Amino acid sequence: MSLKDKIESHYNNSIKEKDSNSINTLRLIKSAIKDKEISVRGKKDTLTDSDILSLLQSLVKQRKDSIEAFEKANRNDLIENELNEIKVIEMFLPKQMDEDETKMTIKSIIQENNFKSLKDMGSIMKIIKEKYAGKIDMGLVGKIAKSLLGS
Repeated sequence: MSLKDKIESHYNNSIKEKDSNSINTLRLIKSAIKDKEISVRGKKDTLTDSDILSLLQSLVKQRKDSIEAFEKANRNDLIENELNEIKVIEMFLPKQMDEDETKMTIKSIIQENNFKSLKDMGSIMKIIKEKYAGKIDMGLVGKIAKSLLGS
């Protein structure tokens, strides 16, 4: 069963259970997938699970950025809504690597490929995206890789 099918199935179940929070978030996910499909039309036939995973990660990142802004504005009512959306979106993401696992992964990629400078940053990011799609926070990868290559 593809990731898109799982999302559709959860959406239908949420409608049956009248779970309005899930319905709204899943509707948002389905809409984002549809937008992405339209934007790649002609280049690709369909979106892969990997494409959808990276889309879901960007949705989580958007929610986290919103939470930061809401915290500064002291809008706790809005923060709760964003956290609920993150929970629903993360149901479809594989378990995320923590910071230590991420650091170890990047160190091993740097050693295996003999990367030496910040010029190799793009290569590291490409390898991470191919091997660890959806399992790793790309923002964190960027920070860690810069610190490891910069030293």
